Amino acid sequence: MSAPTTMRVFIPLTIRKRNGRPKILPPTDIMPANDGGVDPHVLKAIARAWSWRRKLESGAVGTVFDIAKAEDVTPAYAGRMLKLAYLAPTVLDSLLIHRRAPAVSVKDLAAAVELPWTEQKTLVFGAS
Repeated sequence: MSAPTTMRVFIPLTIRKRNGRPKILPPTDIMPANDGGVDPHVLKAIARAWSWRRKLESGAVGTVFDIAKAEDVTPAYAGRMLKLAYLAPTVLDSLLIHRRAPAVSVKDLAAAVELPWTEQKTLVFGAS
């Protein structure tokens, strides 16, 4: 019997944080040009923002504090995420229809709402 041998396998993975969570990315030579589109957390945040906006507009809730209490989140978080419902139509189209991944986090995406619509796309997707 021969002695057991050890084999080492090196896989060059990259770990990046997206929306506060680690995400393992495969090597760039294996990874396709489009990594599958938008992060599901971004899509969920936009969906929640639109749901909250409809509740406010219909009168189902009166304030952001009511939303925060019902959803068990802080009022600051609810207010920040509610801003996603007011993104520029071109940005929403790129995110939701064309599934183009943003170059910024969800928090930065919410901050982009304060910019004019013409500047939002450049900030969200980078210069392209």
